[in-house]
Amino acid sequence: MALTDTTIRNTKPRDKAFKLYDEAGMFLQVTPSGGKWWRFKYRFDGKEKLLSLGTYPDVSLKAAREKRDEARKLLADSVDPGENRKAAKQSRQTNASNSFEIVAREWIAAHMVNKAASHRDKVLRRFELYLFPWLGSRPIADITAPDILEAIRRIEKLGILETAHRTLQTAGQVFRYAVQTGRAVRDVTADLKGALPPTTTKHMAAFTEPKQVGELLRAIDAFTGTFTVRSALLVAPMLFVRPGELRQAKWKDINLDAGEWRYLVSKTKTDHLVPLPRQAVEILRELQPFSIHSEYVFMGGHTSLKPMSESAINAALKRMGYDTKTQITGHGFRAMARTLLHERLNIDPHIIEHQLAHKVPDALGSAYNRTKFIEQRKQMMQAWADYLDELKAGAQVIQLKQA
Repeated sequence: MALTDTTIRNTKPRDKAFKLYDEAGMFLQVTPSGGKWWRFKYRFDGKEKLLSLGTYPDVSLKAAREKRDEARKLLADSVDPGENRKAAKQSRQTNASNSFEIVAREWIAAHMVNKAASHRDKVLRRFELYLFPWLGSRPIADITAPDILEAIRRIEKLGILETAHRTLQTAGQVFRYAVQTGRAVRDVTADLKGALPPTTTKHMAAFTEPKQVGELLRAIDAFTGTFTVRSALLVAPMLFVRPGELRQAKWKDINLDAGEWRYLVSKTKTDHLVPLPRQAVEILRELQPFSIHSEYVFMGGHTSLKPMSESAINAALKRMGYDTKTQITGHGFRAMARTLLHERLNIDPHIIEHQLAHKVPDALGSAYNRTKFIEQRKQMMQAWADYLDELKAGAQVIQLKQA
């Protein structure tokens, strides 16, 4: 006789487990503790088996019968419902471990270990904001090019086209990693080439004409701000390091007698050497008594425990009347040096790039080498400082001939 909800509700537990039979092999097992478990008994390949259908009342009588009927359909097709359930569970677990989010986080951990923490966080944040909410839980092998494009279009509609391009590019790296690790067949982002409108390249504002540079250097010389910021302004064009590295320069990394500054490049996490021209050494020796009690060369205005503000250089340039968006910015000293060193002093671009701490592959496959071309770089840095002195003095600088 078929079960009813009334019968099930009124059934009380006994000292031993017992069964209430329904139809077509389904029954309800009642335990001494009061638990009520749905079971389906069936035979497959001559063996008797049991399939759990859930517990009552979480799974109602009607729902249990529907699950039983689904199992019977599988049996009619010569499929073991128990093994089918195990396979489905394994598939879900596999899909979960191969989800886009899991693979993306794995790629970040494996391939960005030598990148600056700020850069890793920025990449991860883009995924968390723009891709994980829509694609994160899906198996990466099931994601199509239109799926990716739909997510990227959302970024484009926010008016941040460059971020859309960067996110798409990084997603492609994740897909290629998935291919390499056997979790995807191909990089579907390759099909999206040209799908986004091109970005307008924005370069850091910089002066690259000698006359402009000379006027800037004279303005810096006349700057009446704090001694620390003025000193930083004086050496910034001379050393053309990244602004963050300049403001966080530490005395322990600087050898004034040897004329060297060694530090870890924030962007690439690689060692770097900056030969100090005599003009920079003189400026730093003059500054040293003011900040020697701090670990930072250019210490903060309110405490010796922190370096000067990251906005100090640009703020000073603004005080001098320069527009940091269209004329010159702290980071622009790098472009200024790169351009004039090559165009006016005829310095080999490879030597300049090494001094800029850029990635410069060589015949031996070395991407970074802090001592590569060191003698040439020492000569270059001194020639550059002398050239800046001549521009500041308003002298007519004659372009050197390539030796």
